[in-house]
Amino acid sequence: MIIYEFYQIFGQIVFIVGILILILLSVTLILGNILVRQERLIFPRLLLFTIDVFYGLFKKFAGNVGVDEKIVDQIGVEVRNKVNEKSFKKIDDKDKLLILPHCLRSPQCEAKLDSTGLHCKDCNRCVIGILKNKAEDKGYNVFIIPGSTFLKKIVKENNFKAVLGVACYQDLNLAMTQLSKFSCQGVPLLKDGCVCTKVDTRAVLDKMDIKNLHKTEIPQGNGSCSKDKPTRKFF
Repeated sequence: MIIYEFYQIFGQIVFIVGILILILLSVTLILGNILVRQERLIFPRLLLFTIDVFYGLFKKFAGNVGVDEKIVDQIGVEVRNKVNEKSFKKIDDKDKLLILPHCLRSPQCEAKLDSTGLHCKDCNRCVIGILKNKAEDKGYNVFIIPGSTFLKKIVKENNFKAVLGVACYQDLNLAMTQLSKFSCQGVPLLKDGCVCTKVDTRAVLDKMDIKNLHKTEIPQGNGSCSKDKPTRKFF
């Protein structure tokens, strides 16, 4: 009898907890949609708590209610961008890292890869050289990496206070979660994949507070597979 009552109470508790989690996921999804569509940030701590604690479950929930699972990562990135925006701007550029994905590079890229990432040769076939040079002019330490293993090594071996990263939404969200003790900003790829990816170059420059560029200095296509011939007129 006691065992029966125990399981009955336990089942009721599990049911109530399940209902509360569903309510939490629903509220987070609604607030996240408001953030993505209207750029209004409401209850950021609640959003981050749900994403960090129920990440996999939240993705499945979004898919089950007919929403693209990618919105979970998008919400995570947008929340952290909003939360960290002011502190990121206050930090000296010399204490910041710019992390770029190697998938932005041109298929004809001749850069060599070592333990710290790719070393751009400024061939101007893609946006990497432009972003790297502009960032380094401001004092950023720039890394072009193929994956999270390199990021862990960079974090371990470098002193910094803030990070600006470019990647697909999922990689951005996971990386910004891992680097939550730093002031992070992220710019998602417009087109993700393993090759020929694209990024909003203007958005990356804006994050670095580079406003006074002539429009001809911003490469058209924002990616690595532009049909335009490489040119050095930007510099």
